[in-house]
Amino acid sequence: MTRKDERQLSLLDWTPPEPVAAFDPFLIRGNGFEAQLARAIAVSLDECSLSRAEVAERMSDILTRPVSLNMLNAYASVQRDGHQISVPRFDALVGATQDRRLVEFLVQPRGWTVIERRFLPMIELAAVRERKQELARMESGLRRQMVRGGR
Repeated sequence: MTRKDERQLSLLDWTPPEPVAAFDPFLIRGNGFEAQLARAIAVSLDECSLSRAEVAERMSDILTRPVSLNMLNAYASVQRDGHQISVPRFDALVGATQDRRLVEFLVQPRGWTVIERRFLPMIELAAVRERKQELARMESGLRRQMVRGGR
């Protein structure tokens, strides 16, 4: 019987980082933006490691004005369509839950995404690499043109 060396890393155990965090579309489906936003807030609160009361308390601290548990529950309820969350409160909710999916929910329909800053150099490097390849193709084409006498 062979023993597994615990110091040995397994390549199969590694999973690549997820640069984009988004809600499962099935979980936030609804009739219109307001319903989907309420569902996104509800999912975020349900999956948060803090209770809703703790989230409301943190939001209150961030805003320096009270956010009640009832307000928070209204924002997360599709039935309470007259209680849309304001931008400052949404920002406080993101700050309290640390859930990037909320911001991704807002920008994704515009074709944008939210990523961690640590990924920016990698994206810039990929853009530079693409530009270098484009310039190399241009250079190659110009060299071929020179060989043919400018044609």
